Amino acid sequence: MKLVSWNVNGIRACVRKVFLDYFHDVDADIFCLQETKLQEGQIDLDLEGYHQYWNYAEKKGYSGTAVFTKREPLSVTYGLGEDEDSEPEGRIITLEFETFYMVTMYTPNAKRDLSRLDYRLEWEGRVLNYLTALDKVKPVLFCGDLNVAHQEIDLKNPKSNTGNSGFTDEERQCMTELLDAGFIDTFRHLYPEKTDHYTWWSYMRNVRERNIGWRIDYFIASERLASSLNDADIHAHVLGSDHCPILLDIEI
Repeated sequence: MKLVSWNVNGIRACVRKVFLDYFHDVDADIFCLQETKLQEGQIDLDLEGYHQYWNYAEKKGYSGTAVFTKREPLSVTYGLGEDEDSEPEGRIITLEFETFYMVTMYTPNAKRDLSRLDYRLEWEGRVLNYLTALDKVKPVLFCGDLNVAHQEIDLKNPKSNTGNSGFTDEERQCMTELLDAGFIDTFRHLYPEKTDHYTWWSYMRNVRERNIGWRIDYFIASERLASSLNDADIHAHVLGSDHCPILLDIEI
């Protein structure tokens, strides 16, 4: 099964660039989006053969997630298993299939001044509880823009970014706690020493061309799926967003 995740930083703008060409070329079984930045009715994507599920933020032009899947799920839920009003930013969708859960998420950014770090950490605690509860029922595949570079190997300039949003001790510890709870970072599991592989670059001049990036987009899997992994890839050549798509090939 081929899975793709991409923070498109606005699906309408991405569609005007390369999205549809890439979507059809990659031919994923499940294709997950983050930061769709639109409301219901603002786009009509004709994706023959796919079921579409969208989670819109209440705030216009902000956040949002979507999943396109060839296989129809048993059920689809939005939010973290709580009252939907508790998650107004459209950040998470869960699809239940016969043998696994597929979760896509756009993690809140702590902001440059860390003014949203407390909210971010509260969110991380809820996510950990949610995913571990799902994992008790059946294996979980969890993907998206998680807004954290976990290890120094996951960004170009770790020393100068220590303590910055996305590379604070607190955010990195949350990722460590998730992995310690029975999950694996699939890319790092398969390629523990691979350097200079990033999924996000600033829009500052020549940053992407010089590959000064961060790896903040992930496929996380239940630990017991490790033997089912075929490959994990980062499609850094695909433009259209400040993030690039990531791919997971897994037998499930």
